[in-house]
Amino acid sequence: MSHRLQPITSSSTRGHAAPRPTKRAPAWVTSAASAASIALAGLLLPGVAASQEVWPARPVHVIVTFTSGGSADLTARLIGERLTEMWKQQVVVENRIGAGGNIGVEAVFRAPADGYTLLLASTAQPINVALYAKLPFDLFRDFVPIALASSSPMAIAVHPRVKVNNLREFTELLREQPGKVTYATCGVATSHHFAFEIYKFQTRTFALHIPYRGCAPAVIDTVAGQVDAVVSSLNTVLPHQATGKLKVLAVTSKNRVAGASDIPTFRESGVPELRDYGTTIYYGFMAPAGTPKEIVARIERDVRTVVANPEVGRKMFAAGLEAGFVSGEDMGALLRSDAESMKKIVAFAGIKPE
Repeated sequence: MSHRLQPITSSSTRGHAAPRPTKRAPAWVTSAASAASIALAGLLLPGVAASQEVWPARPVHVIVTFTSGGSADLTARLIGERLTEMWKQQVVVENRIGAGGNIGVEAVFRAPADGYTLLLASTAQPINVALYAKLPFDLFRDFVPIALASSSPMAIAVHPRVKVNNLREFTELLREQPGKVTYATCGVATSHHFAFEIYKFQTRTFALHIPYRGCAPAVIDTVAGQVDAVVSSLNTVLPHQATGKLKVLAVTSKNRVAGASDIPTFRESGVPELRDYGTTIYYGFMAPAGTPKEIVARIERDVRTVVANPEVGRKMFAAGLEAGFVSGEDMGALLRSDAESMKKIVAFAGIKPE
């Protein structure tokens, strides 16, 4: 219901007896009353306006905890461009990095729960739940999952001098020569590192980890033969397989990847311990807890629409991403499940944050 301040008008006195003169209040009383009325109107009107505001009435900010140009940033910008068109309000992507992504997450945690500040969450969030003994926020209490929008498949590849042709043979090699094989990843406590540690945990094998600061140098050194194997994003190793400089053994995802369907999954390796293996890097949206349910539902619905857009899918594929919608409810279940799994891996491998 709208509330309007109605002007007070005097009725016409034509044809009626003139009203009795009344004693006029002192000037200071009327001045004080007028001031009080103005002050009250100033307090009430913003509240009335706020209750009538249709979200979004101003720009929406999406906080990305990675640098610009990467898969997370690209996901936020591709989705954000389409949401800008749908909402008629700018979606602003902000890159806030540091502390393994926790600085950006904390910024969203401290933002008002009004739908105007969102987090571009990723696999890094459940990893950090497992990795850090104490965080200034609780991922599952202080945030509400909205939707997953994309994923980045990972793969394991070896230098041609490593005489294996598939993941089963690679597993046998690790069992025959524990600690003799080296593997590179994009960094300590990254999704790539955890992907290999999960593999080691399930197969009870051992290989020497060589962490790099980024996927590119990890792949380059494996191509150069300085490292035996590498776990990296699929799109960073595929070009080197085409030139014979690397052999891609398997992808880490549960299902084969479109565009590289000839590469088997870990669970298809024939290694019994890997029959349920499946992990990938995913990206999606979260909001501060307390964000109105109707706003969360609106964002979830609109993200689903954007992800289903073929042009968005093509752009993601060209960047090594797979477009794929997952509801907020299922996203929340996945985050919790991954956090519990990561805790076991942290304990098994003794992983510590850098």
